[in-house]
Amino acid sequence: MTEPLEKRLEKAMAELQAAQEAVARTERELRQASFAVLSSDRAVRATVGPQGELTGIEFLENKYRDMSHQELSASVLEAANAARLKMNKHVMKAMAPFAEPSSDVPELKGFELDWEKIFGPAVLQEDDEDTARDGQATPAWRDALGDDGED
Repeated sequence: MTEPLEKRLEKAMAELQAAQEAVARTERELRQASFAVLSSDRAVRATVGPQGELTGIEFLENKYRDMSHQELSASVLEAANAARLKMNKHVMKAMAPFAEPSSDVPELKGFELDWEKIFGPAVLQEDDEDTARDGQATPAWRDALGDDGED
């Protein structure tokens, strides 16, 4: 026997309220997010803010002094793009649960987001770092220490 309409509506409203609170909490957390990434030559550290905007560039250990302008430019772009990609993946993982169908209210079927269209194809590619950290965001201070926690 199916549930009465009032009971189903009550469940849907409770789930909606819980979802609204979760979205607001996630938005607050995302507004504070920041990612820093080192270039592969470890000459540059780029930091991005919550919307993927570049918020900092550091030139490490004076390595830039021995680099051509093309090499330095490539290092800056590599680090900035990698940091932006990390932020995009973080946003995607944080927001994905809100698009899923409801388990309690079958009428709320969820919706599909085209993450590739929003962020580009790289955001859908898994890398070793994603699986190693189990989807957890790496604080900028931790990334500054390097992959193994030592400088």
